[in-house]
Amino acid sequence: MPWDFWLIFIALGVLLPLRGRSRLEKLMTIPQMGRRERLSLYASTIGFQWLAVGVVAWRAWARGLTADQLGLVVHGRWRILITAIVGAATLGTLQWFNLRRMGRSSEKARKFLEELAQRILPQSRVELLPYLGLAVTAGLCEEFLYRGFAMAALIRAGLPVWGVVLSSSILFALAHLYQGRGGIVSTLVIGTVFGTARILYDGLVPVMLWHFAVDAVAGVAGPKYLVRVVPARGEEIHRT
Repeated sequence: MPWDFWLIFIALGVLLPLRGRSRLEKLMTIPQMGRRERLSLYASTIGFQWLAVGVVAWRAWARGLTADQLGLVVHGRWRILITAIVGAATLGTLQWFNLRRMGRSSEKARKFLEELAQRILPQSRVELLPYLGLAVTAGLCEEFLYRGFAMAALIRAGLPVWGVVLSSSILFALAHLYQGRGGIVSTLVIGTVFGTARILYDGLVPVMLWHFAVDAVAGVAGPKYLVRVVPARGEEIHRT
């Protein structure tokens, strides 16, 4: 594997998880995040992810990985479109019910989730649109990084398919280290599903839409079921 690919994998498996954990620790020291802080968080995350994709895409194409190998070519438009829509609806529905279930769990069990949701999820309609922009970015950028580049590089390195799916899923789970043990396990499972789908459908389009659906539902249902806040003057709490 080329040296620059190794550096990218180190960044994905070590530097990004540590950065996410460090950012969360700083956020948790803030007693009550306001609109400005959340919008700043969304904007900085969007910018960082697109910068990361730009660097990785540059090195991938410089090393000869094609758009097809990176999963950027659509094979069978109608089949992919139907799969993407049905999968997004299914995963979005499951996410909604899962968040409702977590919201009804014991106070001790949901304490961390409430604190996390209050800091990173939109608390008003004004914040929802930028958050959805972040969800789009995550669907496009994270899928390119973990199911596009990472899987293409590992396949080129000669790993078997199961090893490629598992390795990329572990990297994806580590990127969500800030969500705690439960977040790591759930993203490992989701990453495995997405990685398998990326192989089966020979492309990223379905998993990009699925990823967006999961994050978008979190932004709508998460505040409804997990956040216990009193709106500040001039701010409207989003509950739809």
